[in-house]
Amino acid sequence: MTAKVYKVPDPHFWRGKRVLLTGHTGFKGAWCALWLHALGAKVTAFALPPEGAHSLYQIAGIETICDSHFIDLRDTEAVKAVVSDTKPQIVLHMAAQALVRRSIKDPVTTWQTNVDGTLNLLQALKKPDIQEGLDAILAITTDKVYANDGQGQVFVEGDALGGKDPYSASKAACEILVASHAKSYFATTPMATARGGNVIGGGDFSQDRLAPDCVRAVCATEPVVLRQPNATRPWQHVLDCLCGYLLYLENLAQDEQVPRALNIGPDSAHDLPVVDFAKQLLSEMGRPDLLQINEEKNSIEAAKLALNPARAQRVLGWRDHLVGKEAIVASAKWYQSWAQGADMGLLTRKEIYAYQGLELN
Repeated sequence: MTAKVYKVPDPHFWRGKRVLLTGHTGFKGAWCALWLHALGAKVTAFALPPEGAHSLYQIAGIETICDSHFIDLRDTEAVKAVVSDTKPQIVLHMAAQALVRRSIKDPVTTWQTNVDGTLNLLQALKKPDIQEGLDAILAITTDKVYANDGQGQVFVEGDALGGKDPYSASKAACEILVASHAKSYFATTPMATARGGNVIGGGDFSQDRLAPDCVRAVCATEPVVLRQPNATRPWQHVLDCLCGYLLYLENLAQDEQVPRALNIGPDSAHDLPVVDFAKQLLSEMGRPDLLQINEEKNSIEAAKLALNPARAQRVLGWRDHLVGKEAIVASAKWYQSWAQGADMGLLTRKEIYAYQGLELN
């Protein structure tokens, strides 16, 4: 890799830090657990067990690099117990019910997990003996927290919150929940939210997400059906997104003046319509012929999502490194290697170490 011209997390900050990570059995969470381990952090993590036949959690052996617990965020006493045992210095809250279509089918679980679950975590963290040792808390929400009228607005952090579907609305509620708790109970502990874009990269096997849907189509030699081909999304590689989260936590822990909400997403110039993204990904995987369009009328999902990350770029010194086609190519290569039976735990670590500029022993 050429010399880095982008900012990365500081190993000196993370080495030996007690980090509580939620959602480590998910796509982004597993990548994050690997990265924190590479930085020398002492990670305790909890989440639901991984879903489906494949997961990066299992592929990369995440249970071997952290103190891993299978816990439901809605289980108040279990969450309290892990927090009490960990006494974390840094908290990165990523666990959520994060699928829009699932939220429409099951709004109760979505709201309970995303709002009540976050409340359980914050209540456990606000105990004086826990809060005394806390340096920073970051809760991850989404680009979908904004009140989107479909007019193509590029959202900045001060724009109104909203959400037409249960997932988006529950995450907007999380923004309000975190902000109110910060003011009411965490006067001495920096706490913030990060609003990420549509994150892609190897190891995502979720249902109803475009990249893994394309991968499943290629593996099964079946068409991938696009329900909103002209919808535009802020596609972002997982390493760029997580880099933003980790830099944000570093800044929160060391600078009281850091804003308490940031967009961690790509510049809108790199946003792509769903159909263009699918074409590029399928072409990189050698099967552009599998694309099929079956447009869903009157969809509740937004036709356009776009974030303005200027504040995060200015405050954190962060910006995307793997942009546009480069992010798609990196994702395709990961899945192709996985399909060929490569050691994906090792290859995923290599990607992290290369991005970070570390040597993998």
